[in-house]
Amino acid sequence: MAIGVWISLFLYFALMIAIGVYAMRRATSSSEDYMLGGRALSPKVAALSAGASDMSGWLLLGLPGALFASGLGSAWIGIGLLVGAFFNWTLVAPRLREQTVHYGNAITIPAFLANRFPTQALSLRTVSAVVIVIFFAVYTASGLVAGGKLFESAFAGIFNFGGLSDYAVGITITLGVVLAYTVVGGFLAVSMTDFVQGCIMMFALIIMPAVVLFGEGGGGYAQASQTLNEVDPTLLSWTEGLTLIGWLSAVTWGLGYFGQPHIIVRFMAIRTLKDVPIARNIGMGWMTISLIGAVSLGVFGRAYAIRNGMDIEDPETIFIILSDLLFHPLITGFLYAALLAAVMSTISSQLLVSSSSLTEDFYRLFLRKEAGDKECVFVGRICVVLVGLVAAVIASDPNSQVLALVSNAWAGFGSAFGPLILLSLMWPRTNGAGAIAGMVAGAATVIVWISLGWNGEFMGGPGVYEIIPGFIVAWIAIMVVSLATEDAGEYQHITR
Repeated sequence: MAIGVWISLFLYFALMIAIGVYAMRRATSSSEDYMLGGRALSPKVAALSAGASDMSGWLLLGLPGALFASGLGSAWIGIGLLVGAFFNWTLVAPRLREQTVHYGNAITIPAFLANRFPTQALSLRTVSAVVIVIFFAVYTASGLVAGGKLFESAFAGIFNFGGLSDYAVGITITLGVVLAYTVVGGFLAVSMTDFVQGCIMMFALIIMPAVVLFGEGGGGYAQASQTLNEVDPTLLSWTEGLTLIGWLSAVTWGLGYFGQPHIIVRFMAIRTLKDVPIARNIGMGWMTISLIGAVSLGVFGRAYAIRNGMDIEDPETIFIILSDLLFHPLITGFLYAALLAAVMSTISSQLLVSSSSLTEDFYRLFLRKEAGDKECVFVGRICVVLVGLVAAVIASDPNSQVLALVSNAWAGFGSAFGPLILLSLMWPRTNGAGAIAGMVAGAATVIVWISLGWNGEFMGGPGVYEIIPGFIVAWIAIMVVSLATEDAGEYQHITR
């Protein structure tokens, strides 16, 4: 492996850890500082932090891999996400920023729900914290799988530590660096590193498709289109071969945004309510550019591979393979850093949210109600490490698929929290009993749907993405139970 690659990666790792040390000196003195950055994120940091923690390794591995394998039909996932993100910034962000302060200055989603529905506070905090930890363990594992695949593909045979595979070493290094800056610097470190990582990811997704199309061996857009049409005309079609169920399963990824704790917690941390529209515009611009780049990489990467006789065994590694093949080692290292940035930005956010729930909604609630801020910061750091180790065990199978793991966790959160967050912010009739019913029904529906394999095949036809039944069941459960039960103390008019 060329020395230039190592130089780029070393500089990237050093920068991440340096940011963590800087953040430790600024925002780890209290629970609110460690877990929410003191609610002082600027619009640009909040926007890119939300985007980078959202996109994860699937933006550079999973989504391009799906488009490489099946063509433009898979791009509907990106379109659904773009629409969902816009409505998340529009409907949820301003209301959540305002109401989490209004309802007891809540610093976690479970705490907000408990304060919003006081008659079911204990049950809500417990159930929501359990859902967060379970699904985040799976979600975090998807990021570690991406890190493992990078090292397995790019550094094959270089590492040989105690008989560990390149894949296992990749997981270990990825998790180690993330833990270093997350444990030390908390939410501020995670958000600041997300900002840097988001910039790196966007630049990588501009550079890579351009070189694939117009660099040596690319042939330009016309030649790439001709190559794909000769192999399979459906690769460049948005609709051909796509069933209604398949289309719905793709675009409904956008529903998941309303219930992703690691994304919506950024809304709670924005400096002021007036900063939300600015952050939305920055975030949507970043997301649009990044998704266009990922779609272009998957489609035109397939054309490049065909024209140059490349045999790609795992489509999800196309970004890694082209990074090594087409660029100078220093740029290759930068592109590898972009992939690690996508992975680490999400892992760190998920670890911190899981840690926050374990600390605030278990430790402080059940074990040490009198625990002070310094003690909670210490416990939070321990929880970050524990959740990371559990995720590493889940990710230990090298045959795991990034997109599959992400889709399961995304659906779980989207169904358990999405309808509840929307209705708790916008429908005054929602009460605690309805909140519990919706959360449990949504999470259970997703788990059962996956267990029965109905996301792969349903009633003899194509599978239905589990977020569709999960979101619908949760929404109905909240409304039906809320209307059927009396809890006048919780009918508070929600404004804005």
